[in-house]
Amino acid sequence: MVRAPRTTLSLILLAGSLAIAGCSSSGSPGGMPTPRLDMSTTAPNPDPRIGLHGGKWDTASKSFTAEAAQASWNMEHLSNSPPPPAFMGVTNSDLAFIGNYAIQGNYNGYQVWDISNPVKPMLASSYVCPASQSDVSVYKNLLFVSAEAPSARLDCGTQGVADPVSKDRIRGVRIFDATDIMHPRYITNVQTCRGSHTHTVVHDPKDPDNVYIYISGTSSVRSPEELAGCVGSADDPNTALFRIEVIKVPLAHPEQAAIVSSPRIFADAETGAAMGLVNTATHGASPADSAMKARSAPGARRPGTPPPGALTQCHDITVYPAMGLAGGACAGMGLLLDISDVAHPKRIAQYADSNFSFWHSATFSNDGSKVLFSDEWGGGGAAYCRKDDPKEWGADALFKIVNGKLIFQSYYKLPAAQTSLENCVAHNGSLIPVPGRDIMVQSFYQGGITVFDWTNAAHPVEIAFFDRGPNDSTTAVGGGFWSSYWYNGVIVGSEMKRGLDVFRLQPSGFLTQNEIDAAKTARLAFLNVQDQPQYTWPPSIFLAGAYLDQLERGKGLAAEKIDAARKTLSNSEMLTGAARSAILTQLSNTMHADARTAADAPKTHLLATAIGDYAKTIN
Repeated sequence: MVRAPRTTLSLILLAGSLAIAGCSSSGSPGGMPTPRLDMSTTAPNPDPRIGLHGGKWDTASKSFTAEAAQASWNMEHLSNSPPPPAFMGVTNSDLAFIGNYAIQGNYNGYQVWDISNPVKPMLASSYVCPASQSDVSVYKNLLFVSAEAPSARLDCGTQGVADPVSKDRIRGVRIFDATDIMHPRYITNVQTCRGSHTHTVVHDPKDPDNVYIYISGTSSVRSPEELAGCVGSADDPNTALFRIEVIKVPLAHPEQAAIVSSPRIFADAETGAAMGLVNTATHGASPADSAMKARSAPGARRPGTPPPGALTQCHDITVYPAMGLAGGACAGMGLLLDISDVAHPKRIAQYADSNFSFWHSATFSNDGSKVLFSDEWGGGGAAYCRKDDPKEWGADALFKIVNGKLIFQSYYKLPAAQTSLENCVAHNGSLIPVPGRDIMVQSFYQGGITVFDWTNAAHPVEIAFFDRGPNDSTTAVGGGFWSSYWYNGVIVGSEMKRGLDVFRLQPSGFLTQNEIDAAKTARLAFLNVQDQPQYTWPPSIFLAGAYLDQLERGKGLAAEKIDAARKTLSNSEMLTGAARSAILTQLSNTMHADARTAADAPKTHLLATAIGDYAKTIN
């Protein structure tokens, strides 16, 4: 049961227009002032991200000898945890979560962080097992790790693989038993022809005995002498190009994991030819690089190679099993897939955009009516957020999904210009489960972290951010945030050089405390962002408060009715048992009736239902 004083205070503070004044206090390490609440709906001007001084990276020690300055707005930086010695100076990659743990991939293996205390995460364990990118996923007691680099060894050795054909090499997915998260046990691996740049764990709601993995391999096709059946020629009908791999993992016997299909999701819809999608929509150099030579025209196609622009693989696939859909970010195009038959996904739509250079990843809205694709222009290693770089390049493209088609709405890109020393482009992010809204947190490498509202996909708006200055103030040193994900009440960032960062959102003019508290109630046992969960919210006073705040913000219900509802909710907190349940039930009925004349009837009904459901939980 929620304590009355806290709930009542939250509801009263959020009634009507709220203005909180605050003064910056002494700076924190790195130059970031202590965060204060900003209840304005106007972005700070000047933007504090502009002009942040850089740090100093020492190549010999693989560490920072001076830290960069920091800036934040509407989010609080709780902690930074440097990587352990075996991972220092080696790129940190993606994140997965299970229980109180964040599992952080690294090109040298992976690290397991206990984040039960987000102010002071503790390294629970680490596993040295080199293989870029070491993207990680979890499902129940299983841990999966991608391997694509030709130097990756089956035995996790650090000496690499010298021979062009070797029985010691792994290019595919490693599978660990993580029942004891402190001591994961390497079970087996599944080899693939192009390795696993990324992978997507897919749970099939109709198949509780197995979990599936979609493999996106972006490397060259390995020799058939190393792995039988690998055909590199684009002209061969059995080519390992123009497909993904689907692995089935029996949960009772994960050691039996194996490839069960290789769907030709790029096939021509009419002829069935495997090489069916070619993207000619592209762009040249940025105006900021106008002195550079123009992109040269592609030469003649060589036999056995795909033509320029032909889609041969996906970079990443985000699945949404609750909707039977997947978003394939497939380098040259964005694809919408039907995954109702998980082992045999089928393409139902595709989209090409001359403003997009490299379709990188996808995120669905919680109701499945929209999808966002990101563009990793330049592959993530270039400075593409400078003031003269086009805002449509290296950005997100937002779409509505209408009758199985992708209908473009707008672009979103980090609004603060970065320096020429900072690699910056759209990268990995996730939904923040604020009920009734589509809010996302996303990494832009050294551009930092941005939080934005894309409920109205035609007009996305930034509502929070965190940023550091350049890694080095004198020379370009790559790094920044690879991934930033919401998990059970906090935002966790995988910083490529600095380790693990943890943040929490602060109430603002864009986001109320009720909305933040309601988001925190949508808890998960584990999370792989690319296996997107459909968030639901248990009955709580915060859920009702969140909908009420949104109705006030959007003028979806008459002001006097909002005030009356707040007063009743506040009064109910002073009651107990049947009396409290009765007053809430009556308010629920009143809100349903008020919805008939409300400007936002659907949300008013959501509010009424939330209040009624909460009343039923009170004994």
